[in-house]
Amino acid sequence: MSAKLETTHIVTENELVVYRRERSSIWQCRYKVDGVWQRASTKERKLKDAKEVAKAIKIRAEIRKHDNLPVITRKFRDVAKLAVQRMEQKLANGDGKVSYKDYIRIINEYLIPILGNRLITNIDSTALDHLDAERIRMMERTPSNSTMLSQNAALNLVFDEAVLRNFLTDLNRPKLEAKGKKSTRHPAFTLTEIQAVINNFEAWIERARNAHSKEMRQIMRDYSEMLIDTGARPGKELMNLKWKQIKFTMNPKQIHTGEKSVLDDGTEEEIVLTDLNRGVELIVTGKTGTREIVGRQPTVKVLERIARRVYGVRNNIIDPFKDVVTPNNDDFVLRTKEKKQDVSPAFQHMFERYLDEHNLLYDPKTEQNRVFYSFRHTYATLALTHDKVPIHTLAKQMGTSVLMIERHYSHLKVIEATEQLRGQETRRRIASTSTVEEIYQSAQAKKKAELLARKTAPKKTTAKKSVKAK
Repeated sequence: MSAKLETTHIVTENELVVYRRERSSIWQCRYKVDGVWQRASTKERKLKDAKEVAKAIKIRAEIRKHDNLPVITRKFRDVAKLAVQRMEQKLANGDGKVSYKDYIRIINEYLIPILGNRLITNIDSTALDHLDAERIRMMERTPSNSTMLSQNAALNLVFDEAVLRNFLTDLNRPKLEAKGKKSTRHPAFTLTEIQAVINNFEAWIERARNAHSKEMRQIMRDYSEMLIDTGARPGKELMNLKWKQIKFTMNPKQIHTGEKSVLDDGTEEEIVLTDLNRGVELIVTGKTGTREIVGRQPTVKVLERIARRVYGVRNNIIDPFKDVVTPNNDDFVLRTKEKKQDVSPAFQHMFERYLDEHNLLYDPKTEQNRVFYSFRHTYATLALTHDKVPIHTLAKQMGTSVLMIERHYSHLKVIEATEQLRGQETRRRIASTSTVEEIYQSAQAKKKAELLARKTAPKKTTAKKSVKAK
């Protein structure tokens, strides 16, 4: 071990050292906090004064460590962990944004691994360029513009924490830009294709190989039809819905048909029909927090179907969820009957196979395969074109911004209407047929039918040709 120079003095063994660099008259100090050596300048020229300042620096560092604050280094990693702690605390207290979970994931998976060892004050344009390049390498693709907005939001929360703790000032805070790939709309379904999706479910469910498979298909059907009817975000918005978060509504209205019927006395009377106008209000929680959304008659029918299957309930039409929708029923709606399992992780693969079997997977317009989000895009398209729902109303229902609606659906001609979110025209068109066009019929079922036809077809007999003697 090399001898210590006269310019190096131990203040506390294995804890605190003061030293002078070559060609410098200022004493520096090296001190250990939580097993890690740190460095700082005492800014003193006299050894006696430098030792006292070094002791004070170490004490302040120990206090900061005890208070869960970064020690003097202020590395990006330390500040980022504080930002994560703040978000986790808010989530635990119930006043945090749902998006905090995404930001925490982004900080832990991308920002700390890439920027962690840099000082928070050294996050300059070069560092941000390095972040962009490493992020693309880790993702193995160029992130979309919406992904970059989320990434920047997470990074800004780290900078917010640094400013709050006086590690940065607003003047030297980096300015971020979203330089991602332009987002593309999800492929949608046409009205005819949506009819095919819905009308093919029953036979597909019956073709299940066993009881468990059949139940999974039933739940996926329920989930899909609710997505089509509500425009909810695929995922936890509906999968985490509980019965106690549902409110049944009914607003009967008369429909004047304009047609006449002849009474026994020979007088005519207009035929007036009554629409019970049944619906539900659902409290869902997702990316943008908790909100209330509207489900129409199709969603009511789905919930009635689930109540019969799971609880054996068959109530009358004006009170369909009696003893099921109660303040004490903490059951999730979309779960298996016996084990109350969430089988949604298997849905994407099941959904792809279902669409592929019925020639509905590939969207020729966007040249993409359809996904569950395609239902949400279809809901918005039909609401704007057929039902003429105002953009502000649609944005509230879908839990998004008016700007986002305008950005993705500006190609549609939108005319405001008074019947907001009733969706009568779309519902009427979807329910107008229960038949499926041949192109969307199950390829598997057609193949089985062809094989059966060959087996049952009568065998053809061929007459032997007579040979004439020459």
